[in-house]
Amino acid sequence: MEEECLNTESVGNDDDADECGIEGDCAMTEYVNQTGVIENPLPPSVGMEFESYEDVYYFYNCYAKQQGFGIRVSNTWYRKSKERYRGKLSCSSAGFKKKSEANRPRPETRTGCPAMVKFRLMENKRWKIIEVELEHNHLITPGSGKFYKSHKIIGPGTKRTLQLDGPEEVQKIKLFRTVIVDAEGNGGVDTDGGQFGNDVLLPSQLKLKEGDAQAVQSFFFRLQLMDPNFFYVVELNEKGYMRNLFWTDARSRAAYGYFCDVIAIDTMCLTYKFEVPLVAFIGVNHHGQPILLGCGMLADETTESYMWLLRAWLTCMLGRPPQAIISDHHKTLQTAIADVFPRASHCFYLSRILQRIPEALGELFDFEAIKVSLSKVVYCFLRPEEFEAAWEEMTQHHGIRDHKWIQTLYEDRKRWVPAYLKETFLPGMLPLQQNETAFSFFEGYLDRHTSLKEFMDNYDQALQANRQLESLADMDSRNSSFMLKSRCFFELQLSKLYTNEILRRFEREVEGMYSCFSTRQAYVDGQVMTYLVKEEVEVEGSKRETRDFEVMYNASEMDVLCVCGLFNISGYLCRHALSVLNQNGLKEMPPQYILTRWRKDMKRSYVLDHSCRGIDINNPIHRYDHLYKCIVRVVEEGRKSQHCSEATQQALADMLNKLHLVEDRPPAM
Repeated sequence: MEEECLNTESVGNDDDADECGIEGDCAMTEYVNQTGVIENPLPPSVGMEFESYEDVYYFYNCYAKQQGFGIRVSNTWYRKSKERYRGKLSCSSAGFKKKSEANRPRPETRTGCPAMVKFRLMENKRWKIIEVELEHNHLITPGSGKFYKSHKIIGPGTKRTLQLDGPEEVQKIKLFRTVIVDAEGNGGVDTDGGQFGNDVLLPSQLKLKEGDAQAVQSFFFRLQLMDPNFFYVVELNEKGYMRNLFWTDARSRAAYGYFCDVIAIDTMCLTYKFEVPLVAFIGVNHHGQPILLGCGMLADETTESYMWLLRAWLTCMLGRPPQAIISDHHKTLQTAIADVFPRASHCFYLSRILQRIPEALGELFDFEAIKVSLSKVVYCFLRPEEFEAAWEEMTQHHGIRDHKWIQTLYEDRKRWVPAYLKETFLPGMLPLQQNETAFSFFEGYLDRHTSLKEFMDNYDQALQANRQLESLADMDSRNSSFMLKSRCFFELQLSKLYTNEILRRFEREVEGMYSCFSTRQAYVDGQVMTYLVKEEVEVEGSKRETRDFEVMYNASEMDVLCVCGLFNISGYLCRHALSVLNQNGLKEMPPQYILTRWRKDMKRSYVLDHSCRGIDINNPIHRYDHLYKCIVRVVEEGRKSQHCSEATQQALADMLNKLHLVEDRPPAM
């Protein structure tokens, strides 16, 4: 091996790298523009690629300045030819100083901080981040303006200084240039200028058919033209072939800011081997409708691929993880989620687990009876101990206790059985009834045999259809009064606040109060009173039976908690809790049970129409978006022929001259 490691700036022994705190401003612009150029320090993530060693340093330094810490080069590895091939950048508080024998040793300022990035030179001559640690063991204050040495020094091996004092000085570096090649060498499109031959299809590359590479490139180009803040990331394998990709638009990123409490990661296309290996990030809006928060395509279902995708999504969302995540019951995805989102609650789609019963137990002669028994055990028992006893009885009765799939389900029961999910906030994301199924955002636009080209052609139509439904629901909630079916104070209160669709769902609970025929106080423990609410519920078709629901109520705090756990699952109080509040004489619902996410009077910026009539002329972002869309139409016309191109260039030059005259003209008094 012609390689050696040179420790260019030792973490443990560099006494000259102490940081000095200087107050300063850090002005950043939007971090990815339409050409894929970084202009703002998004968090580093594994898989990012850069054109040079210096670009990695500059990128991490920008990120560090915004986050409020300094950096240093910990290690650089060289080959014997003196070519760098690997590097490590660390937080300036990494390691510890050497003990000094001086009379007045300088105080220790380092903390052994683990935050760092490792990167290496790939075969395609780009530098790829291969390991990241974002967590610090000391306090940092993002946006504080604190200045460190690394923020003012020249980057290693470059004459580019870190100047971030105004938008015009913000340096632009390319994160990577996308290389897309058809799987079988069919007219490969290399946006980087390189050429590739007919390589054998590798497991770690997307299976693209003839013309798919061009379709992907055109797809991204079209979305970038429509949205200046469109974001995409592509991971390439060692030979430069496309392995994984992720994309999202400005609207999705803005929507996540309002609905970041819970997301679903839909991997149905991978599970059922669709021709398009799509992974969709789905949220729920204020009408309970699904909203798209990003898409990806994966070459395989390895933990590594899932981790890359999740980190790409998290990077795009500025490092803000959701509180809860719902996904399919998939071991490698579960491992990836635990690694990327360690603090998020992770649950499985209950409906999709039940849908897999024919596939998993179909060889058993009585699997239909097993399916009925399994559904009853899952939905009818509200406490963990009741569920576990019923599960044991059910598995013994059907002789499936030792079945591998059944054992796996039981081991993961805390992630999918409703009895265990009552403490997890999942508003509107989980189906409540046995016949309900998890929604699919692209239903009707994507099936097992839809080609990649067809999907990309239908993508805009699917987005517009869903966004139109949201706009219509907004108009319905804003302009039409909700017809109340009862005189319940709680329903009247929420009718002034909530969207109509959420009111319709809540109305079922108000109507259900009439089936709760007995509400009595069972016992008191300090401030907490426990009630038993009896309700007649429908079971097995038209049969009805009486069930007891335990509700705890704290009058001083106005807290109410029902054993059914509907509030955390649906985002509104259940009929049993409402019965207890009503019995205690409350005329209004306590404020902690009125959620902002369901309100119709909230102004959400992502639904603004940035058309000529709807832009805010005092908002530079609105002006930019509007002008960008106008100029894109000019470019589209100008590229049609050489004559059109020349006319467009002349018109743009004349326009610039006029703008310069306007700039030089003194303001009117």
